[in-house]
Amino acid sequence: MGFNCGIVGLPNVGKSTIFNAITSAKAIVANYPFTTIEPHSGVVPVPDERLNVLAKILQPPKIIPTNIEFVDIAGLVKGANKGEGLGNQFLAHIREVDAVVHVVRCFENDNVVHTYGSIDPKRDVEIVETELILKDIETIQKNLSELERQSKSGDKKVRHAMDVCRKLEDHLSTGKLAKMLNLNEEEKALACHLHLLTAKPVMFIANVDEEGLTKGNEYIRVVEELAVHRGSTVLVVDGEIEAELADISYEEREAFLSDLGIKESGLDKVIHNGYWLLDLITFFTHNQKELRAWTVKKGTKAPQAAGKIHSDFEKGFIKAEVIKIKDLVAVGSESALREKGLLHIQGKEYQVEDGDVVFFRFNV
Repeated sequence: MGFNCGIVGLPNVGKSTIFNAITSAKAIVANYPFTTIEPHSGVVPVPDERLNVLAKILQPPKIIPTNIEFVDIAGLVKGANKGEGLGNQFLAHIREVDAVVHVVRCFENDNVVHTYGSIDPKRDVEIVETELILKDIETIQKNLSELERQSKSGDKKVRHAMDVCRKLEDHLSTGKLAKMLNLNEEEKALACHLHLLTAKPVMFIANVDEEGLTKGNEYIRVVEELAVHRGSTVLVVDGEIEAELADISYEEREAFLSDLGIKESGLDKVIHNGYWLLDLITFFTHNQKELRAWTVKKGTKAPQAAGKIHSDFEKGFIKAEVIKIKDLVAVGSESALREKGLLHIQGKEYQVEDGDVVFFRFNV
């Protein structure tokens, strides 16, 4: 798995429409709140032209791309942290994802009812964020209660953890997201164990109509301003157009986007931004059976990258044989690359780079 994204937002803002379009899933879409009663998940392959380049040279019997999972989470409303709407169960689902895709309605349409009666991106974003903040405060308070019981032993680590929790609680109580609090590395490590909802990376999707997609609108600009203050990105997506793209071939899709003057689909935007947001890279492996893509964090060392394939690879790691795609393309074959001395032998400290083709040597 590459990474997973939870799609959140108010009810009826287009979450399920966008989810269905980018995953070709069959979640129910209807013009009323709480259509999504259970979180739907869809796994889609990550498009990577480098796989096609490698396949032409290596001629593998099978090609396996890395994947991204999307989880469509029911709409949040005021009071969700206390069980309003569909409540706490969906806040728990957000806790399990790597990144949050926050869909915000940025179009007018009298035929699509808005839960709060009008289009107001700032209000909508703040409602969702407030529910997440309140849930995080609840999480911290529960953790503090447990730490207070442990603190009677006089353990300095427990005391330090309590200090971090109180710092976070004070910060969240001002209405700010956890990720906006400056913590040192030690404090970040302690905070990480809390799995706070507002500490997760967020990308906003401004869901627009066709005019908003090609010309922009004031609602999009509001979301962009909010994103700047949160260190987030904004993707402008027309959910209805994405739904049309989901039903046509790749060639037709490219022509359709070109006619609209759009460079990439909403799915491509989400994937590229997700990799950037989470600081991810892709490396490749190949053997007689398959050519395969894998996703790891930038800076991952060779043994840990091997561990993505199988834990035995990491435990028994000996070395990594690394091929650079540009070298392989230049010489035309793996045998020619070896003859020219372009196969790089790397040890345990090597950090796998984006696009590396790696063969791991290990002891069982």
